Amino acid sequence: MLSILWMMGALCSFCLIAIGARELSGDITTAQLMALRSIIGLGIISAIILYYRDKHLFQTQRLRLHVFRNVFHFAGQYGWLLGLTLLPLAEVFAIEFTVPIWTAIIATLFLNERFTSKRLFSLVLGFIGVLIIVQPGIKIINSASLIVLGAAMCYAVSHASTKSLSTSDKPLTILFFMCLVQLPFGLILAYQGWQSPNIFAWGWIVLVSVSALLAHFCMTKAMQSADVTLVVMMDFLRLPLIAIVGFYVYEEGIDWTLFLGASFMLVGNLMNVSSPRKEMVNS
Repeated sequence: MLSILWMMGALCSFCLIAIGARELSGDITTAQLMALRSIIGLGIISAIILYYRDKHLFQTQRLRLHVFRNVFHFAGQYGWLLGLTLLPLAEVFAIEFTVPIWTAIIATLFLNERFTSKRLFSLVLGFIGVLIIVQPGIKIINSASLIVLGAAMCYAVSHASTKSLSTSDKPLTILFFMCLVQLPFGLILAYQGWQSPNIFAWGWIVLVSVSALLAHFCMTKAMQSADVTLVVMMDFLRLPLIAIVGFYVYEEGIDWTLFLGASFMLVGNLMNVSSPRKEMVNS
């Protein structure tokens, strides 16, 4: 039950980020949103670390890996937020479910995890799901869909890097350097098109910033208190939830192929996370 509550918090946080990004699309640029989110996040994380009086959380011996991780995380986040302004919300969330597919491939290539027949079959199911959603050859592939797909690949590199960083750095340290490293990227990209947010925009900006931190925190706590399989299954509920939001709030249609394709990816992801640990050889 505790894990379910944490996952409910994560699901609500992800949906609030999506709604906030959509509402801000006419007021500020994606880069400006990311810059402001980093500033607010940096302030919140720094305050928490100072509250616990553990200044060692501000330090790391793996700065290069933090920078590497956040270059890809920034690119993935930028593409995801941009996709939310160009595509139906449900389609963005559905394509995002490809992240475990790319993560599994990267883990096999660079983290020395064993590539089993079970993992291969899970990846095949995942790619079938992608083809059902994107439908190449049946309809013109929207460039925005490719942007979100590229964002999912970048997120996968970020996840694999986080897996390595978690062996030496604590979550607060990883979040601190995430905001610190990504801040200059956002400021540089947002400099020329900077717009002064109105008071309503500031409300959405703060909501997105806090929700992003809560999403990370709730997912971490859920992983600690429950089996990964349960977390993956509940994470899938993001799709119908955001589809309902898109339908009632933004009058977006609900395409059954999204759910069919996402279902293939869900089964593939469940097969991947349920692989016995003896099949995994970590570096």
